[in-house]
Amino acid sequence: MSDMISATDLKKHFVLHRHRPGFIGAVRNLITREHRLIRAVDGVNFHIECGEFVGYLGPNGAGKSTTLKMLTGLLVPTSGELLVNGRVPWRERQVHVGEIGAVFGQRTTLWWDLPVIDSLELLRHIYHIPADRFRKNLQEFRDLLELDHFLHTPVRALSLGERMRADLCAALLHDPRLLFLDEPTIGLDVVAKERIRQFIRHINLERGTTILLTTHDISDVEKLCKRVMIIDRGRLLYDGLLDKLHQRFGGNRQLVVDFGEIYEDVHVDGAQVTEQVGTRVTYHFERGTVTASELIGRLSSRFRIRDLEVREPDVEDTIRRIYEEQLLVRG
Repeated sequence: MSDMISATDLKKHFVLHRHRPGFIGAVRNLITREHRLIRAVDGVNFHIECGEFVGYLGPNGAGKSTTLKMLTGLLVPTSGELLVNGRVPWRERQVHVGEIGAVFGQRTTLWWDLPVIDSLELLRHIYHIPADRFRKNLQEFRDLLELDHFLHTPVRALSLGERMRADLCAALLHDPRLLFLDEPTIGLDVVAKERIRQFIRHINLERGTTILLTTHDISDVEKLCKRVMIIDRGRLLYDGLLDKLHQRFGGNRQLVVDFGEIYEDVHVDGAQVTEQVGTRVTYHFERGTVTASELIGRLSSRFRIRDLEVREPDVEDTIRRIYEEQLLVRG
């Protein structure tokens, strides 16, 4: 597979000048200027192949939005090399934007006072979409996203879930090869989130659209992405499979055992008893020190077991630990 995105030593720095208040401060501002260098993106390297679905994660201020703005051609990097679909985004911006789509959860690309269908018709002319392809895509998205009941409603009158579905349709009408998603499920209820996720997954699998997803909702990443990249303070700290990240930093696992009878002493080497209610006992054990199968073997050799379950830590807890404890910085 060929690269859809190739970033090499990508940097974006901003210079912030200090403003001194008052008359004396204004005079000093004219004579001397103090400034601070902000390294929003500081030497990032990554490659994304055509058809991949990648989660791009990081706390607020990590550099995610700055990266996206360079990928879309809105910002020019301070240094480094960047190719998107074989093009330098900011040098060939008009052609570039005709081959990408973008959905931002907190703002819309549709016209606020127009019915949804009118906005879509306007986009057909803006992107020069042939009439046959427009009708075909619109019909497919009407079915998949269930647009019909609000297609003639002004955008300002839509619910958040309806607007997000309309925005997804608008972003994909021209068959972009690359789709940027920034918080696409923010503020949505459980049903709306799942509908959006199913549609995004369909676009990736059936159309081969490359998707880069930035979100603070880790459940989006867990259900949609195999690969994740984690950025913090402008530096890329991790680029790999989500499962491997979870295995490396997932922390304690749980083994919940339903014994056939009540035992006074249920302690076992390699695990810690954290809860015991009747015949049900919950053990915590450290990943890497003992395997679940070894622990089960030790228990079954001493006790009569009726049922058991191995529970993995939540991915959200794992990501939060990485941010709060700076585990990747240390590793």
